[in-house]
Amino acid sequence: MRFTTIAAGTAALLSFAQPALAQGPAVSEPALRAHLSFLADDLLEGRGTGQRGGELAVRYLETQAALIGLRPLPAGGYRQPVRFQGTRLLAGSAVTFDAGGKRIAPETGKGIVFGTGSGKDSVAFDAPLVFVGYGASAPEERWDDYKGQDMKGKILVMMVNDPQPTAEEPNRFAGKAYTYYGRWLYKFEEAVRRGAAGVLLIHTTPSASYPWSVPANGFSHERFHLKAGGNPVEGWLHEDTARELFAAAGHDLDKLRAQAERRDFKPVDLGIRTHVEIKSAIRPVEQFNVVGIVPGTDPKLKEQAVVYSAHWDHLGIDEGVAKDDKRDHIYNGAIDNASGSAALLAMAAAAVRQPAKRTQVFLWPAAEEQGLLGSAAYVADPVIPLARTAADLNLDSMNFVGPTKDIGVAGAERSSLYETSAAVAKQMGLRLAPAIPDLSGAYFRADHFNFAKAGVPAFNVGSAVFSGDGHFEFAHDHAASSAKMVGFKKDYHQVTDEYHADWNLAGMAQQAQFTLNLGYAVANAAEMPTWKKGEAFGQVKR
Repeated sequence: MRFTTIAAGTAALLSFAQPALAQGPAVSEPALRAHLSFLADDLLEGRGTGQRGGELAVRYLETQAALIGLRPLPAGGYRQPVRFQGTRLLAGSAVTFDAGGKRIAPETGKGIVFGTGSGKDSVAFDAPLVFVGYGASAPEERWDDYKGQDMKGKILVMMVNDPQPTAEEPNRFAGKAYTYYGRWLYKFEEAVRRGAAGVLLIHTTPSASYPWSVPANGFSHERFHLKAGGNPVEGWLHEDTARELFAAAGHDLDKLRAQAERRDFKPVDLGIRTHVEIKSAIRPVEQFNVVGIVPGTDPKLKEQAVVYSAHWDHLGIDEGVAKDDKRDHIYNGAIDNASGSAALLAMAAAAVRQPAKRTQVFLWPAAEEQGLLGSAAYVADPVIPLARTAADLNLDSMNFVGPTKDIGVAGAERSSLYETSAAVAKQMGLRLAPAIPDLSGAYFRADHFNFAKAGVPAFNVGSAVFSGDGHFEFAHDHAASSAKMVGFKKDYHQVTDEYHADWNLAGMAQQAQFTLNLGYAVANAAEMPTWKKGEAFGQVKR
């Protein structure tokens, strides 16, 4: 979905129609830096879900919440339990294919990555392989890749992303932008709804918006599900593997891809038999969201809330690396997302000193990297009911390069948060960053999305880091700063996402200050934000 910056006349009308916005209290850059350097330190072992580093991160966050003066949860303490199941792939597991009279056995990690969401420690079966295009069933787009065919017991091969726009339909599936139908989470969920035996996604860097190393790293670690009942097998095929498989069975991958761009596409049985043998170590895991509260001051409005969120987890330690191996095996996650967690601590310390009319909830969700699991658990059991939750403002992968002349608000255009953002930006001497299509599906990849799905206006208050694009105007040495921002792509979900003491965090503090100011504008307004007319999330009953 695209958005446009507010025209000068509209901005003038907004400033005339609204009273001056009260600035939020000042965010401390030294405090932000101190929290960031600690949370990204090797001592916290990458803050892995179900690992010791994750426990250390939670202990630090709850201790800081108490020190800051945040109110605990009504039941006491700052921990909200999140219970799920951990699954780790064991040696001897394999997915192989019989195609065109020969056995194809792609190397795990290089040609294929896979696991199970079934909750079973042993899964073994044979199943046919069926190509289902994008695997999308979208009535509002008049699109159905399944055409009523029974998918029970079959392994579905799908493309990532959405059907692409055409000259005749330039805006189908939001044009060049991603929709939720393009996300791997949707595709896995749809396969479960269809009773499929599994799903394998064909990876390309342009369609996924990240390189093969991202799913390869993700599946090499323990994976987590809120509950069993997922796909018996789920994973990704490297494009080269997919091409080899299709060709062996007498199919042209590119021709089938082209057919899948048409509404009349029908699933194609590839004539390939898949052999699945998965052995997994299964364990129950209890992790924790950290939640702290700044009660509102207004007798009535304090029953409503503004939520600020930033996930504390990252990928943890690669436990497959031997202790005497000198290779770096800690995924520190300095930008993703020690930066957001640290910013929330600095913002909370400021908010405690100057409460707003509405209650402010500071939320550090667990297991975002595992599929937004912690925020899903919070939305299912919120501190203040969702019907009285005004907005969620999320921070994820923040600006480590330097101050900017504008601020990213992609996703805000779906609700009245856009107009409020414009007013707050103007007061801070900032512009809203120019509109760009959401080519990476960023709106569906962070914790705010669970709030949006539940009907709460929400977006990721962004810098160019999150999408990996350099579309912001830096205040100093724009070309070099933009290149540095774009360069983060090579560090995303890699062990090289580490803290550097020479980072200029003025931009990060600026981003945190804008988010807090926006939160105060929402928290002190007479009315709660509303979704724009026609926005699907606005039809959800909270």
